[in-house]
Amino acid sequence: MDENTVLTNESMKKHTSFKIGGYADILLVVKSTREIQKIIKYCYNNKIPHFIMGNGSNLLVSDKGISKVVIKIANSFDDVRIEGNKIIAEAGVLLSKISNIALGEKLSGLEFARGIPGTLGGAITMNAGAYGGEMRDVVVSCKVMDESAKIFELTIEELQMGYRTSVVQKKNLIVLEVKMQLKSSDYDSIKNLMDDINSKRTTKQPLNLPSAGSIFKRPPGLYAGKLIQDSGLRGYKIGGAQVSELHCGFIVNVGGATSKDVSDLIEHIQSTVREKYGVELNTEVKMIGG
Repeated sequence: MDENTVLTNESMKKHTSFKIGGYADILLVVKSTREIQKIIKYCYNNKIPHFIMGNGSNLLVSDKGISKVVIKIANSFDDVRIEGNKIIAEAGVLLSKISNIALGEKLSGLEFARGIPGTLGGAITMNAGAYGGEMRDVVVSCKVMDESAKIFELTIEELQMGYRTSVVQKKNLIVLEVKMQLKSSDYDSIKNLMDDINSKRTTKQPLNLPSAGSIFKRPPGLYAGKLIQDSGLRGYKIGGAQVSELHCGFIVNVGGATSKDVSDLIEHIQSTVREKYGVELNTEVKMIGG
């Protein structure tokens, strides 16, 4: 690895969509499966704690930083190839990029992913979804690595993809490559659906401020955003963290927010909704460090 891919005492504000977090002792930006395997094997053999991240779009890093080795699998590891109606892509590719590639190839199935800011690996890990679509609808199989650096393939059934979960998350696996099956369609139909979804996003979500997307998972049969709104918390603020005025399911960084501001706001929202409606809101955002 060269000096551009080994970063020491690196501010995590640069690597998260929330623009929040302390420093990582060591952050490694990986470029190949071989590099990932070498690092994981070294960490495993030497019992060095490590953390895998993608684009940092669903991450809240502690103000105290991360003492683990952070391994970033993002746009340096983003090769994509087309085989008929299948797309095979490395885990670091952004969902927005892969959606655009699908559009260019006149392949339908990834329209829902057009505005999701994360990587493919992160999307598999949590079975990302939006506007009626989710990753398990298109995934055929996935090449992964376990904590001992062993590489193997999982079928869609073995991936056990559910609502915001997968076996990747449960067993701390690392996504390396994903095979997706799409359907032939026409350019205009795909583009129109993408534009429609994009329009909904830009009018209903606070895309102009740093955030980590939806903070809470959807409670069965309910909507977190509506429960938060009905609890009178629209615009509620702690420090630089605020319940979005536009979409109450989002917490936004309105300027200088700390991880503690966000954590305190999450706890306040949870206790308020629990008290008013008897509903437990579970977080979708991943918290790390401290």
